[in-house]
Amino acid sequence: MITFRPATAADLPALAALEAAATAHAWSERQYHDSLAAGHAFLLLEIDGELGGHAVTMTVLDEAELLTIAIAAERQGQGLGRVLLGELRERLRRQGCTRLFLEVRESNRPARALYARSGFAETGLRKHYYPTATGREHAVLMEIGL
Repeated sequence: MITFRPATAADLPALAALEAAATAHAWSERQYHDSLAAGHAFLLLEIDGELGGHAVTMTVLDEAELLTIAIAAERQGQGLGRVLLGELRERLRRQGCTRLFLEVRESNRPARALYARSGFAETGLRKHYYPTATGREHAVLMEIGL
């Protein structure tokens, strides 16, 4: 059974470990700590009580930005990213948000496909935004109305 809940400080090591196993460009535990301390919203997806994914958003007035999202490596490809995004969008809408923004590495084709299937539109490009092992890559800007 899938359930959702907010994160606490006790969850931060597990969030960092999940993202580190799921992507090459993960947030550190310190970044999660700083984000929680800044008041960002954490939404955890649990499957039968086990962490399956999470999303972190920052809200300013009626707009939200998706700061990071990850699905456990062993759970990827099961539609959980779409489930988590759907729950996140519904919660943001109920809070009065009208738009959700994000940026994604240009090379992250699976994430870009997920966002496009979920209704996000590409709205811009931040050139040379993300560091890579060999230089820098662009960030694709995306948004969706809520």
